[in-house]
This record gives sequence, C-alpha cells and structure tokens, in this order.
Amino acid sequence: MFGRRADGRVLKNIDPIIALTPYLMPMRCDAQVMSNYKLDYEKMARYIVEQGNKGHKLTFMEIIIAAYVRTVSQLPEINRFVVNKRLYARTQLTVSFALLKDTGDPNKIEENTVKCYFDPHDTIYDVAERINAAIAQNRKEEADNSTMKVAKLLLNPILANIVVAFARLTDRYGILPKYILDASPFHTSMFFTQMASIGMPAVNHHIYNFGTTSLFVSMGSIQRETVIGPDGKAVRKRWLPVGFTADERICAGAEWAKLVDRVMYYIGHLEELETPPEAVLFEEGNEYSVPKYILRQQEKQQKKSIAG
Repeated sequence: MFGRRADGRVLKNIDPIIALTPYLMPMRCDAQVMSNYKLDYEKMARYIVEQGNKGHKLTFMEIIIAAYVRTVSQLPEINRFVVNKRLYARTQLTVSFALLKDTGDPNKIEENTVKCYFDPHDTIYDVAERINAAIAQNRKEEADNSTMKVAKLLLNPILANIVVAFARLTDRYGILPKYILDASPFHTSMFFTQMASIGMPAVNHHIYNFGTTSLFVSMGSIQRETVIGPDGKAVRKRWLPVGFTADERICAGAEWAKLVDRVMYYIGHLEELETPPEAVLFEEGNEYSVPKYILRQQEKQQKKSIAG
C-alpha cells in the first residue's frame, strides 16, 4: 500500500513530465500508442532452419520474445507500469500469451492463458526452453493453471462482480494478494498474441485497464509484396507483420523508439541472442524475481523432459 507492491517498486527519480502524464491520462486506454512493423521473414526462416539442423527447434514467436527479453536487459525503462497514477519498476520479467488446448476434437476449441517468467540473462535457447515447458504444461485438455482455476471460480455473475471489484480496488492500492498477481495474465511485462496461428493478420490490440500490462504485441500471417532489389530489379519479398500497442506513460517516446530499434537489430543479428548479454541493467537497484512455486513447476517439467 502507498507505493509498496509485490510486483513493483515505485519510482521517484523520474522526469517531471513523465511523472505528470498519468494524471493527464489516468487509464491505459487513454495512453495507447499503436504502430505496425514488418520483420524480415526470410532471414528468420533461414535461421530457424539452420538452428533446426543443429538440434534446436525454434519458432517465430520465440525469436520475437527472445529479442524483447534481451532488449529489456539493456533498456529496463520499458519494463515499467502505471497503477493509481504512480510509476513502478516491475520486479518480474514476464510474457503472457494464450494457447489452444489439445482437446483431440477439431470442433472443440478451448483456450488456456500462460504467463512465462524470464531472466534478463536468458539466451534465445533459454527463452525457447521456458516457453516450450510452459506450453507443454498448459496445452493438455485437463490442464488448469492458476489463471484457469481463478476464472472457473468466477462463472457465477454475482461472485464475479464482487471478486473483480475487490481485485480492482486492492490492486489500485497495492494489496492485491500475491497469488492473484501471479495467476493474472494481465499483470505482465508484455502480452503476446499469435494471430498467424489462426490465419489472421497482425492487429493493434488494446491494452487492458485491469492489470499492469504496458505492451501488447501481435504477430500476423505472412505478407508478400514486390520490392525493388539492390540491382534495381523487382523481387518478391515475404514479411512477418507485427502490431505494437504501448502505454506511452511509462517512459519517454525516445525509449520506445529504442525498444523498436533494438528489437529490429536483434532480429537482424540473431546470433547475438545465442549468448548471454555482457551486462544487464536494472532500475534503482531493482532485480527480477520468480515465484517459488513457479520455480518448482519449472524444475518438475525439466526433469520430465530429461526423463522423456
């Protein structure tokens, strides 16, 4: 309460304009900035094939998330959030995403939501391993993580209204129970949606007012277009479109520009993600943590993977 939260530390030494912005735009829907970018599909696809030949199975989603995790390790300012008009440095580095459960019936569609925890020292292989472990654990039809357990408790409309109102109030003052914070996919550094998996284009998804998400990234289906090559001739080019929606209140526009620039750089130099960063930067002595029960789950999943 009063600036103390389990998932963040209030920032004090910040630019006065940045500190004033949440008072001018109290909700995330006031402060959404949307933009679209095209990633080099050809380069990423070749890298995936090369890594596959070396025994490393990677996906486009894992590459984008790995580039984001590495960027956060160098630009900690983008891992902030605003609650109750105060700016916080997040104490966790997480990415949430939805996935389809394996029901065995193509006509039966069920979703599960996953929040994956990362270390800023992670390589692209670490990121892929963490994501694969989370997917394997939550894709089974009978799988119910903490998010789904909370959601199922709220099927009663009366109970849902009461619990959600309670959650909004306690979250505003920093006393929302830690179990709910850990279970909520809306309390995350970035929310990622893979529209390509359902044959849809990239979208500019809104940022939820509930929770602390400051960045929403959407990956769409491949785009094909004709461009002029270096030799002046027309060539066919394939792009992977992504949509960014960011909360402009958490840092200066120049920092968001650095985010895009660095992600694009890492996408173009994927070999740099194969080794840990030389140094990791944090804000005001802040470091990232992972809930103990999440660590236990990861250890169990790793043992299963080794045994399998």
